[in-house]
Amino acid sequence: MKSRKKIGIIICDRYRRCAGGKCLRAMREKEGAFSIYGDTEVELVGYTSCDGCPGGNIEYAGEEMVKNGAEVIHLATGLVVGYPPCPYIDTFRNFLEKRYPVKVVIGTHPIPQKYLEMHTRLGTWKNTSWKPLIAPTLSDEDTRVSYD
Repeated sequence: MKSRKKIGIIICDRYRRCAGGKCLRAMREKEGAFSIYGDTEVELVGYTSCDGCPGGNIEYAGEEMVKNGAEVIHLATGLVVGYPPCPYIDTFRNFLEKRYPVKVVIGTHPIPQKYLEMHTRLGTWKNTSWKPLIAPTLSDEDTRVSYD
């Protein structure tokens, strides 16, 4: 029998109208940050936004997702690739992991190539603190281009 992992996804409120297509595709294809699941079946038990800066929905969303069985909460790639990237990523991760029995993963779908190119030109991710935050979603160039 295949193992199963229940997850939740929190997106940046700037993208609150996002239908989740890239995240759901990546979850299904085990791409980007979802590559950590390998052969594990992934079940989505919650999908919502942070409710805007400074993340007014983080506490409620985390509680609801954990009540629904979430073992892992993904902070969506949009929090990393937005202009500017979310300044609260570490705060959200630290809060969720300390408040609930849940692991937090930064990212969902692979970073689209167009975002990588723009952030490279802007120098957004030059600071070494960004390297571990973008690493799970960097993927290879062909995959990044397919998410443009």
